[in-house]
Amino acid sequence: MHILNFSPANAIYTIPATPHKHRGPHKQQGMASPAGRSSTRHSKIPEFLVGPIGQPMPAVGLGTASHPFVEEEVRAAVLTALELGYRHIDTAALYASERVVGEAMAEAVRCGIVASREDLFVTSKVWCTQCHPQLVLPSLKESLQNLQMEYVDLYLIHWPMAVKPSKPHFPMKREDIVPMDLRGVWQAMEECHQLGLAKMIGVSNFTTKKLQELLSIAKIPPAVNQVELNPTWQQKKLIEFCKDRSIQVAAYSPLGGQRIPKMNPVRQSDVLEEIGRARGKSAAQISLRWIYEQGASMVVKSLKRERLKENIEIFDWELSDGDRLKIGQIPQCKLITVQNLLCPEGISSVDISDVDVLEM
Repeated sequence: MHILNFSPANAIYTIPATPHKHRGPHKQQGMASPAGRSSTRHSKIPEFLVGPIGQPMPAVGLGTASHPFVEEEVRAAVLTALELGYRHIDTAALYASERVVGEAMAEAVRCGIVASREDLFVTSKVWCTQCHPQLVLPSLKESLQNLQMEYVDLYLIHWPMAVKPSKPHFPMKREDIVPMDLRGVWQAMEECHQLGLAKMIGVSNFTTKKLQELLSIAKIPPAVNQVELNPTWQQKKLIEFCKDRSIQVAAYSPLGGQRIPKMNPVRQSDVLEEIGRARGKSAAQISLRWIYEQGASMVVKSLKRERLKENIEIFDWELSDGDRLKIGQIPQCKLITVQNLLCPEGISSVDISDVDVLEM
């Protein structure tokens, strides 16, 4: 089930479609605009050109974080997503899904669902317990071994926080938090890129303050910042900051997350439901379209074929100015914080308050 031998020389490339004009409410100044190219003739998902040389990144990808993690469900979801035209699969050391993702992708290549490794976009992440200069590269190599791949397309620092070295896990003990050597960790990330093991490098859950700190020391700036983003947590300040610095924003929890399904602020939003009814769309589709019009890419998690299909049917229509105005007035609430990662008891000797700054 290896796909290591699918070299660029053997890759099958398709002619790009006519570029799709980004039709969001504002002209994009720094963040990438959709390239409008599909990775294969079966995919209808536009791509953003990301990073200093404009590498294509699909606008919608499949997230593989699952609690509880059921191997066969995740494998089936990856294969179904690839059949439907998804080409971006998002995983992480913490998720325990890398091996399953790699096996599913190898099967997809073997069965002809995907032409080659080069038609795929794979993201993985280094966890807090490996956010130490000497552990970043070994962590990526372990991820690549699990994925059965020679490289990932994007490698991210999962959180701007370091914890005593151990296997990736959560919740983590507060007393295990240690000062993060951001300079040393980012230099290790840059080495991953220079070795060709990560086509692009970036971050996740970084605030503007943390990004400023990183940009002041980085030789290679982060290509992507993956953060919680949806109409109920719009991240306006962060989006503008990243646009101005050509950092692509990628949204996780674009549908409000799945940890508390009975209290999902996106799916149960009266505003999004009202807009959806008027357009014959679901509240979820309105949320995803809104994110796309901000110039952000996204990873959406679903195990159901009909939901996977619905989540990519957002590119042949657009929101009105009135729709955007209504969405802009939705009350804001951040759901994912660093406190979610930590055991409730215990005391940290490291101040991590700047990790959870709420930027409106």
